[in-house]
Amino acid sequence: METGNRVTKRLPLYIHPERCYGSLSLSSHAYDSMARIYPFFVFLSFLISSAMAVAMPEVEHSFARTVDRKLMGFRKEKLSHFRFYWHDVMSGKNPTSIQVVPPVSNMSSTFFGTVQMIDNPLTATPDPKSKLWGRGQGLYASTSQEELVLLMAMNLEFTSGKYKGSSITIFGRNQVMAKVREMPVIGGSGLFRFARGYAEARTSKVDFKTGDAVVEYNIYVLHY
Repeated sequence: METGNRVTKRLPLYIHPERCYGSLSLSSHAYDSMARIYPFFVFLSFLISSAMAVAMPEVEHSFARTVDRKLMGFRKEKLSHFRFYWHDVMSGKNPTSIQVVPPVSNMSSTFFGTVQMIDNPLTATPDPKSKLWGRGQGLYASTSQEELVLLMAMNLEFTSGKYKGSSITIFGRNQVMAKVREMPVIGGSGLFRFARGYAEARTSKVDFKTGDAVVEYNIYVLHY
């Protein structure tokens, strides 16, 4: 707006001194108050953020995180001993051990290269009709050209009793002609999660005509 030679500019409403919260002195007082309480708000925000970080679970798709085993129910580790008899049946109408890969040569004295798939009964005594505790499922393969040595990869699946539905996993070297063969327990499922230990195998009976064998297993396993 012009008045004579003097030009007066009209300020926009949002910065007009008379319409900006009363007066400039009041605005200055407000700024001073905000300056005093600003550090408090910063500190409060920090506390809230920290609390949320602790309380909120990690993102489900995170690649790796540390977990408290007690929160998963794993409190006290115990040592258990299991003994049963493993029946490797190759003969008859219902064999439990089937050759899926033949030896590389019929002249091999160690049957090198042979692979057997198994679903062998685990019983309380050497008698195949005694109480059935579970099944030994997996495979074994002849891995030596010089002596009879098997690679054992087997899950011992319990089908009755307290441990029904749980399994122990064995993976190791089985020197068949040794009196006692030791193989590692590398894990398990169900009541045997995080299991570790070892298995001892002793031949109880073998029929060299049919290939059928009964082996005593003693399993020593640490688990929760």
